[in-house]
Amino acid sequence: MPVTYTAKLDEALNRLHVEGRYRTFIDIERKNGNFPHATWRRPDGSETSITVWCGNDYLGMGQHPVVLEAMHEAIDATGAGSGGTRNISGTTVYHKRLEAELADLHGKESSLVFSSAYIANDATLSTLPKLFPGLIIYSDELNHASMIEGIKRNGGAKRIFRHNDLDHLRALLAADDPAAPKLIAFESVYSMDGDFGPIAAICDLAEEFDALTYLDEVHAVGMYGPRGGGVAERDGLAHRIDIINGTLGKAFGVFGGYIAASAKMCDAIRSYAPGFIFTTSLPPAIAAGAAASIAHLKRDQTLRARHQTQAKILKLRLKGMGLPIIDHGSHIVPVIVGDPVHTKKLSDMLLDGYGIYVQPINFPTVPRGTERLRFTPSPVHGPEEMDKLVRAMDALWSHCALNRQELSA
Repeated sequence: MPVTYTAKLDEALNRLHVEGRYRTFIDIERKNGNFPHATWRRPDGSETSITVWCGNDYLGMGQHPVVLEAMHEAIDATGAGSGGTRNISGTTVYHKRLEAELADLHGKESSLVFSSAYIANDATLSTLPKLFPGLIIYSDELNHASMIEGIKRNGGAKRIFRHNDLDHLRALLAADDPAAPKLIAFESVYSMDGDFGPIAAICDLAEEFDALTYLDEVHAVGMYGPRGGGVAERDGLAHRIDIINGTLGKAFGVFGGYIAASAKMCDAIRSYAPGFIFTTSLPPAIAAGAAASIAHLKRDQTLRARHQTQAKILKLRLKGMGLPIIDHGSHIVPVIVGDPVHTKKLSDMLLDGYGIYVQPINFPTVPRGTERLRFTPSPVHGPEEMDKLVRAMDALWSHCALNRQELSA
C-alpha cells in the first residue's frame, strides 16, 4: 500500500491548528525613516498602517543613515553578491573590516562571520569535539535552539544543567573525569523571560574545573556595555569568556552572525566547520552595513540609554495595570497569557482593532502554560505609540483576558 504523504502532512499541520499554535506570518513592509511603523498587507489585499512591537531591530539601526550610506557605497563599488564561499573568492575587504570591528568590540584576537547567529552557534558547537576529542559540553536547559542543535549534532558527550542553577552545574562538573576537556555553554540574556545568565559565577566554575566558556550574547550585543559589547563587557568579564557568539541582525540592524575568540580558535573553526566552509559568504553590502553599525554603536551611548528607559517605562505602566509581566531588569517585556488560543486571539485583536503587531509566542519556543506576548520597546517607539499600546492592552485585557468568554469564542 503506498505511503499517503499528503495525508501525513495534513495530520502534522492539523495538530498545530488543534493545539492553537499554528504559526501565521503576516505580510508587512517596514518604512525607512518611519520605524517602528509599517504597512500590513491583509489577506484580502488591502493595506493598513501598523506599529511593530515585536521586532528585534532593537535600536532602529536598520534605518540609520550611517548604515544605509555604507551599504549604498558597497553596492555601488562591488555589486550585489559576494560571488562565492569565504575560501573561494568570497572574502572581501568588507568582510575583513567587519571581522576586525567584531574582534575589537569584544576585546578578542579574532572573529569569524557566518550567515546567521543560528549557523554560528550550530557550526561552532558541532565542530568543537573534532578539535577537542572527548569534549563534554555543559548546556543551560534554556539555551537557544541553535545551541541545542549544535550540541546534539556534534556526537560528543553533553550534560544539561537546570537554568542558571550553579549548584547543579557544579555537581555535573564534579562528577566527570577531571582530565576530560569541558565547555560550558550559556547565554547572557535569555530572550523569552529576559533574565540574565550568571556570567561571573560560571566563569569561576570554569576556572575551577578547567573548562572553556561559550557565551551567546545575541540579545545583548549593541545594547549593553560602554561600547555595545554585551553584558560580558558591561560587567568587565569579556576577557574571561573563551568564545562569544553574537548577531548582526538585532541591535546592529543588518544580517548575519559571528563568533569572537582567540586567533587560533577562530582559525580552527574556520578550517573545520562545514557550516562555515561550504556556504556563500555575506554580500559585501551587508558586511559593510554591519561594520558601520558596530563602529557607530561603539561611540553612541544615546540609543542604548533611550532603549533601557523605554523598556523600564513600558514595564512600569503594564505592571501598574496589573498585567502578569516578567521583569528581570532587561529590555525584554513578556506578558504571560498562559494559553495558545488566547494568546493568538489577543495578538489578532491588537492587530485588527488597534494596528499593533506583536507576535504570539507559543510552545515549543516557551513551555506549555507560559504562552505570551513578547514586547520589544525601542528608542524609535515614541510616547504616542506607547500610550496607544498601553490603552489597547488595558481595554483588551480587562474586557477579554480576564473574562475568557470572548477569547474562547
